[in-house]
Amino acid sequence: MASNNHKLLQENRNKGISPCHPLTLSFRDNELENEYSRSTLKYTKQQGYMAITVGVFVYLLFGILDQWIVDPENATQVWKIRFTALCVPAIVLALIFSPWFSRLGNLLLASVGLAAGVGLMAIQMLLSVENSAYFYPAMVLVTFFTYNFIGTRFIFALCVDLVLLVSYNLLFGIAMEYPSSIIVTHDFFIISANLIGGAAGYLNERQKRFLFLREKQLDVERHHHMIRSLHDGLTGLPNRDLLYDRISHAMASSKRTDMKHCGLFLDLDGFKSINDALGHEIGDDVLELVAQRLESVVRSIDTVARIGGDEFFVLALDIGNETNASNLAEKILDQFDTPIPGIPESMKLSTSIGICIFPYEGMTVPDIIRRADMAMYRIKSSGKNNYAVAKAPLKPIPLTSQ
Repeated sequence: MASNNHKLLQENRNKGISPCHPLTLSFRDNELENEYSRSTLKYTKQQGYMAITVGVFVYLLFGILDQWIVDPENATQVWKIRFTALCVPAIVLALIFSPWFSRLGNLLLASVGLAAGVGLMAIQMLLSVENSAYFYPAMVLVTFFTYNFIGTRFIFALCVDLVLLVSYNLLFGIAMEYPSSIIVTHDFFIISANLIGGAAGYLNERQKRFLFLREKQLDVERHHHMIRSLHDGLTGLPNRDLLYDRISHAMASSKRTDMKHCGLFLDLDGFKSINDALGHEIGDDVLELVAQRLESVVRSIDTVARIGGDEFFVLALDIGNETNASNLAEKILDQFDTPIPGIPESMKLSTSIGICIFPYEGMTVPDIIRRADMAMYRIKSSGKNNYAVAKAPLKPIPLTSQ
């Protein structure tokens, strides 16, 4: 899936199409957008928690101004409005670590800014026009708070602050008939705050999203290089390094459990004559077909590796016993009974197989491969196109004195 997203992004980049919507900054690919939301959720929760905590403290701190700008008969009403507005961040704090937040996080955080702005306007309605000059800067703070601190997305903050700006003008410019000079002055600073805070919020989110894309691209490239370093370039099968690692894991599991595993060393019979007579290109095609046939007869938990030239190795996990290992070897031999397209009958391909069953005392990865290799050479020297099982090593006989 990540590879498909990477290809789509590359195609869009080649066409000059931005991966993000120019206004909302959402990724055009829904799966990519969901992945970005999941990857930033933890940080969004932490930022939201901190912003709400600081915001509530500052909101309450505004009460210090009441003694100078609020008439005594309105003081109780002002505090009721203030505490009502603080119910919203309290609810968001309660939901911030719940499953609801993962689905509605940006909307919930934006609602904190909206509640703060509505509360401030409700309080300002109780003030005289002259005292509003000391209070409306709080709307500027709410603007910056919503764009740059609460942690919601730019588009949500933009909607909240535009609603507050329009509401402010309708309420105080029309309903309460503030003088035009005061409304224009207030609008100048509130709109300036929207332009500065909004631009900063927009650029910050855009940078985060493009950094996320770059990290994904690097992850894809690292994964690609890792796959190349651990797989055979021709057949795509695991190479010797990855095979060694998987045998090591199998050895470790066999020590913890009673499971028996086995390794099958395969050397192709007659491949050299095919390669020499028909050319390396045909030889490569044969190796690819052999790899496909080997993978078709093993289970998903098993490993088929190419360890060099025309040599392959099959690691079969939890094989049970020697009989099952022999049955697997016979299935592999059966695959070579089917003619290979384009290869003359006189150049029939077969394979010799050596089997090593483990665990056994003193086993190592090289020794497992070596013992399977030696069993394979017994078949090579006695007619080919068959299999042999490596016998368990004999314990050394202690010397006795004469």
